Amino acid sequence: MAAFAPGTTHAGFVVEQTEPIAELSGYAYIMRHQATGARLMWLACPDENRAFSIAFKTPPADDTGVFHILEHSVLCGSEHFPVKEPFVNLLKTSMQTFLNALTFPDKTMYPVASTNERDLMNLTDVYLDAVLHPNILTRPRIFEQEGWHYELEDAGNNEQHLVYNGVVFNEMKGALSDPDEVLFEQLNRKLFPDTCYQYESGGDPKAIPSLSYESFIDTWRRHYQLPNSYTILYGDLDIEQMLAFISKRFDEADNNCSEGPNPLDMQAPLTPAPSQVTMQTAPENACVGLGYVVGTSQDRNRILAVDVLLDAIMGSNEAPLKRALLDANLGDDIASYLMDGLAQPLILIQLKGAYEGVANAFRELFEKECARLVKEGIGRERLEASLAQAEFNLREGDFGYYPDGVALAMQALSSWLYDDTNATAYLHYEEAIAQMREHLDDGWFEALLQDIICESNHHAAVELIPSEIDNEQNESHKLAVIAEEMGPEGLAAVAEEVAALRAEQEAPDAPEALALLPQLGIEDIGKAPADPPQHEQTGYVVPCFVHDVPCRHVDYIHAYFGLNCVTWEDLPYVSVLCDLLGRLDTTSHSASELDTLVETNLGSLSFFVETYAYEDGTRQARPTLVVATSALAERVEAAATIPAEVWSQTVFTDKGRIRDILQQRRVAMEQAFTGSGHAAALSRVSSYFSRAALVSEQVAGVDQYLFLKDLLAHFDERFDRLTNKLTQLAQTIFSQDNVEISFAGTSEELDSFWNAAGTLRLSAEAHVDCLVIPEPQIRNEAFCVPSGVVFVGEGMDGYTSGCKPDGAWQLAGRALSYDYLWNEVRVKGGAYGCGFGVTNQGIARFYSFRDPAVDATVERFEHAADWLSSWNPSETEFVGYVVSTVAGMDAPAKPRAIARRQDMERLSKRPAGWREQIRSEVLSATPTDVQAHAEALQSLPTKRGICVFGERSLIEASNIPLTVCDLMKAE
Repeated sequence: MAAFAPGTTHAGFVVEQTEPIAELSGYAYIMRHQATGARLMWLACPDENRAFSIAFKTPPADDTGVFHILEHSVLCGSEHFPVKEPFVNLLKTSMQTFLNALTFPDKTMYPVASTNERDLMNLTDVYLDAVLHPNILTRPRIFEQEGWHYELEDAGNNEQHLVYNGVVFNEMKGALSDPDEVLFEQLNRKLFPDTCYQYESGGDPKAIPSLSYESFIDTWRRHYQLPNSYTILYGDLDIEQMLAFISKRFDEADNNCSEGPNPLDMQAPLTPAPSQVTMQTAPENACVGLGYVVGTSQDRNRILAVDVLLDAIMGSNEAPLKRALLDANLGDDIASYLMDGLAQPLILIQLKGAYEGVANAFRELFEKECARLVKEGIGRERLEASLAQAEFNLREGDFGYYPDGVALAMQALSSWLYDDTNATAYLHYEEAIAQMREHLDDGWFEALLQDIICESNHHAAVELIPSEIDNEQNESHKLAVIAEEMGPEGLAAVAEEVAALRAEQEAPDAPEALALLPQLGIEDIGKAPADPPQHEQTGYVVPCFVHDVPCRHVDYIHAYFGLNCVTWEDLPYVSVLCDLLGRLDTTSHSASELDTLVETNLGSLSFFVETYAYEDGTRQARPTLVVATSALAERVEAAATIPAEVWSQTVFTDKGRIRDILQQRRVAMEQAFTGSGHAAALSRVSSYFSRAALVSEQVAGVDQYLFLKDLLAHFDERFDRLTNKLTQLAQTIFSQDNVEISFAGTSEELDSFWNAAGTLRLSAEAHVDCLVIPEPQIRNEAFCVPSGVVFVGEGMDGYTSGCKPDGAWQLAGRALSYDYLWNEVRVKGGAYGCGFGVTNQGIARFYSFRDPAVDATVERFEHAADWLSSWNPSETEFVGYVVSTVAGMDAPAKPRAIARRQDMERLSKRPAGWREQIRSEVLSATPTDVQAHAEALQSLPTKRGICVFGERSLIEASNIPLTVCDLMKAE
């Protein structure tokens, strides 16, 4: 763009650099705001899902989590938008496709995205005012709410005890109950003792209460300055208008703080002695971590090469280094990570479920095996496969939850934050791929391995040892001492402050303040995006459904095998089958050869069970084994032949490999229960009312976990039976009359796929239906896991009471989640997250995330109907809910996600035009329609099922009659 040549000025921004970014089919324009020194980058490309973000360099100087608390707090009202929760108001009313804030170890980022350019301007306006003029300066209780405060409702009640509360405090209690997080935190302390990376940027609950309000404000003043900022714009923008808008906001900011931000120093190399850390956790969570600093953020090509190298030697069970470590039998699993986006990136090698006394042996073996690979070579095929996998991922550009503009902004900051002259390094990859391809045979990767591991002068080792120490008791003892020191007067003052905080939280926003928030109207909603056509293509050996969606030379193939041919008792074995397929020998290839074949030719290959609930009124379940494959268009033939080889030729006799894989699965499930207990609780609650959800529990939830634990406890004696069972199931499931294929790609690529596929090596035998799913049973359950907090799920079968999915329920879910529950469970209760929704089968479900209490949350859930029945939004507020709900339905999706959604709708027998009908109902709904749904929720207290995951002490404090299971108790 000639108008943005270097040296030109646009609305106060001087263009310093322009650069084509071939990988984005666009350009990067690097600018500087003349008046303030603020940096700005525009990634110009033809994408209508536009994005804005502003980030600040925020290296912590302690463990108080001050930048994490600031990230939460600045979004609680600002000078021009003086409402209590503008962030939530935007969730309620905007067309955002992304709205969040993120704390990193050395930066804080505030990104938003929208397909509506006016909406993006509104979001940008609120976010800029939040970071530059926050209400934390005039409302100190924001700090108490989001950070920490003492809590005591009645100072005269001897049965009440002083406690800590606060959203970030509770969030981090949950986060640091994860052994992985504690291990990584301690490794960083050893690797970076002289820099900001030694500190827990999220905040350590032991240190958070030492943060004062005064220090909190001082930290904001020193760091939220425009010379310390990085603004990134993305997409097809009216750039002159956007720059003028941002420049005006920058000109209004106060940048007169005399003190500068905390330094972000580089750590000199060091090799501290191996160390230990203890934490309260289950014995099987013992682990060992090795950390190696591998370079700096300024060498993008080297760091990308390290990523490829790490995948080649550690990326799967069959990678040579990981296989050697697994065969040594020192623990349950080995994991490896590249920690990028730091001034000094590092790799972490973790031994999970470490056996007692193996820490030194693990470190010595790791380094010995690295030296062996340097000497003997890694092998071209292995390196070529990992390079192909990296190239596929980079070209596909699927960032999952994050829109492209947000993900690319994060990538840009991986170099720009540390060097103003290196803003775009992490946006390029073509040169690095070409360089690596040239060095597959000349020992270059082996030399890199020798440099980063064998000759490393910057590494550390930490062993995490499970302990009997009760962290809750330690905290309670500390608070008892504080209460004693406070005396009656001090405790009375705490109770008064809690009451004042409650009053502030419960006070409604003034109508005139709400009116200041920018908002779209119904007229801003565009037409519903056209759903890409799909059709059944005949003439093949099995049914084939084709999605006409542009895939940019990447093909997505899904095979759906029905599981009605499997008995209820055998469903847990199907999940085990999925864990093993693609990871064992076949009759044509060894497991190692197959692993290399997959990485070389496919973008992905996975096997999993998914259950579709029929939405035709019968509420029946359709459990299905899904085989998901992706490949570059030129390798589509491999997407037909490799999965077919796996499902028809896998040999289930390798006892050691099978044990390794199942142990890894157990460990992963335990981590999910601890870190994402709300998802497990919601799945379990659904199983009290739905056959489809009951199947999900049998193959992926608590029931599957208990089956897996029992199988591993008796593995040797049951192995022969397991081998026979898996062989028999594979023969039964993978048959021609039991599958349909879904294909997303061009017609030419479809022809190539089927020319290679033939019969897909499927059995011609007819399958016989034998699955009988039991009747669901309502339960009230709790599962103890070492999480430090609780995750509460509650639900009811509202199908017969009127909880049939419609547009009004969509609006009710949004209102309850972002108004009633947000204020009651998060703001007042201190939980990190909460929500409500009605499933397509009519199950009404509430949840909380990283919550400090059970009973108070359940009580709030059960008053939701009262709140909804009296909900009386203003016309503007209601229009906002309609706009945001429709925007959520219209949000853009990647090709893989579109194909999967269409498949699920077809397999669930969802009526044609379902999405259009719900969208129409949202647009035509009235507040009265939404209020009417409160009646269905009135029966929640009598029809409810409750499931809690979390800390035993918090579960035992509940007065709700729960059946309690210590989920991770050793057999």
